[in-house]
Amino acid sequence: MISFNQRKQDIFSKKDKSFIGCRDEKIKKLCGKINKKESYYTTSSCSGRVVVIKDKEKKEPGVFEFVSHDLLDLSELKKELSRIISQPLQPFPQPPALKNKLTKKPVNNKRGDNNFHTFSYKFKQEPCILHVACRELGDAEKLLKKAQLAGFKRSGIISSKGKFVCELLSTEKLEFPIIEEGRLLVGDDFLKVVVKKANKNLEKTWLKIENLEKSL
Repeated sequence: MISFNQRKQDIFSKKDKSFIGCRDEKIKKLCGKINKKESYYTTSSCSGRVVVIKDKEKKEPGVFEFVSHDLLDLSELKKELSRIISQPLQPFPQPPALKNKLTKKPVNNKRGDNNFHTFSYKFKQEPCILHVACRELGDAEKLLKKAQLAGFKRSGIISSKGKFVCELLSTEKLEFPIIEEGRLLVGDDFLKVVVKKANKNLEKTWLKIENLEKSL
């Protein structure tokens, strides 16, 4: 069985597969402090972000249209939304050619003038999330208690085959459909409220990161 120390070494040798390719600055110090401790190492982290994302069940390459780990600016958001709306129509995936069962000849299955479509998009403001591998259950319980005191109320311990991971999750969140069939669903007044609320949520989650860092 691979030891905890070996798993920790292996995780640090792997390439960062996150969207931005590295830890964002607002959680970098906390991750560094955790990783210096013998009984812990971080496996994934995000300090909180705002995204405009294609409304799909699964995250896949190309679903993110806008990502920000900083406070949101109304003019920047409106500019990005206008850019998304003005994108060319996307072709439907073409189904495989059909054949008549009797003649074995190809059947015309084109979609006519409806060969193109637009994507629907969601606006999401997501809170901080952090996964920390722990050497022992007792180590996980200690970290969980400190995280809860720092404000990470929606957190817990994941246990599997003798491995223990703390999932630390803040609660500040916004999510709603924003673009449908190439049309913006909300007006400027609503966007102003959204930007104000999203920024307030991000500041709350960043304060929790600072509180947890100070407690370690």
